[in-house]
Amino acid sequence: MQDDDPIRILKQETLADDYCELRKVTFMQRRRDGSEREETREVYANNGGTAVLLYNRDKGTVLLTRQFRIGAYLAGRDGFMIEVPAGNLDDADPAEQGRAELCEETGFRGHGLRKVIEFLPNPSSLTETVHCFLGEYGERDRKGIGGGKEEEGEDIEVLEMDVMEAFRQVKEGGIVDAKTVILLQFLREELQASNGPPL
Repeated sequence: MQDDDPIRILKQETLADDYCELRKVTFMQRRRDGSEREETREVYANNGGTAVLLYNRDKGTVLLTRQFRIGAYLAGRDGFMIEVPAGNLDDADPAEQGRAELCEETGFRGHGLRKVIEFLPNPSSLTETVHCFLGEYGERDRKGIGGGKEEEGEDIEVLEMDVMEAFRQVKEGGIVDAKTVILLQFLREELQASNGPPL
């Protein structure tokens, strides 16, 4: 640890290690006034994730999915979330893992993938970094039927949605998943820059 580092980790305990490792972390923080304070936080630790939004220029559509999310359900929603295809990295290259998740969830592999951003969805309680990509798709990119892995309990509906409808659903609260909102905003800005008038 550097002497000028304001954070000193004192202890880490594993509380659970099922889907993700849940750690109890005790650390000392040097505050701005020079004093030190011991803090304890619970943090989910994983290797990050990847998310991909595909756009079809000829049809003006995007590929999205709908699946049940228990966290959203417990937050008072119906739990069936509209999202971009995404998944955990598991130490894989983010772009390659993104293509694999696309194929598993939608049946499409896509082309022209480019990274637009990486972000921390909840830095207070997750170590996760999400790597976000935009790309394109057409019929030549279809490799299967999608739907996810049944052996992992996945039951994924594939949605080919008009891009303007997707933008409308973000504005009206039909699409609330963070990575999906972020990627749709990046796509909106790209389309606006190439087409001129605001979308």
